[in-house]
Amino acid sequence: MIRLALLRHGHTPWNRAGRIQGRTDVALDPDARAQLSELRLPMPWNQADLWSSPLSRAFETAELVSGSIPKTDPALIEMNWGDWEGKHGADLRPDPTSGFRDIEEWGWEYTPPNGESPAALRARLIPWAQSLQRDSVAVCHIGVMRVLMAHATGWGFEGTAPFQIKRNRLFVLNIGADGWRAEPEPTRLIKVAP
Repeated sequence: MIRLALLRHGHTPWNRAGRIQGRTDVALDPDARAQLSELRLPMPWNQADLWSSPLSRAFETAELVSGSIPKTDPALIEMNWGDWEGKHGADLRPDPTSGFRDIEEWGWEYTPPNGESPAALRARLIPWAQSLQRDSVAVCHIGVMRVLMAHATGWGFEGTAPFQIKRNRLFVLNIGADGWRAEPEPTRLIKVAP
């Protein structure tokens, strides 16, 4: 069995403004850098293989919490939000021509206009996860985490998710020959002296 710990990148200006970020390479903001510089991966995760999305906000988060350079893989890049990229969900929701739906109403196959469905994202993530040889930490994005957590818990992007993704926590998945299982509670990063 391999254990995979998922960590969401720190805040960016787009996160704070409520903009749909997707594949746009928006860097961490100064507050996020300051906060992350005081956090570290707890044991035994500080000894695990370290992976990151190639987008700078994830890569820099991985560096800050580990003190190491992560390996990157394009499978870990955020979901393609298509025409919604850079926009605000609050603006898209009342516009019937936008096609906007909250993610709890997607199902596996719904695709944002010119974007990527959860099923398509899962198709690129599962082979990557199943190729892991050692326990690993992947610093990535909320879309990636939702898909991997959904795969492990059986949630189908319909109704309320059985998990809530928060920052500065490791969400651990057990990947074995008999299937995937999500551990019930996330593990917090540890605070170190500045």
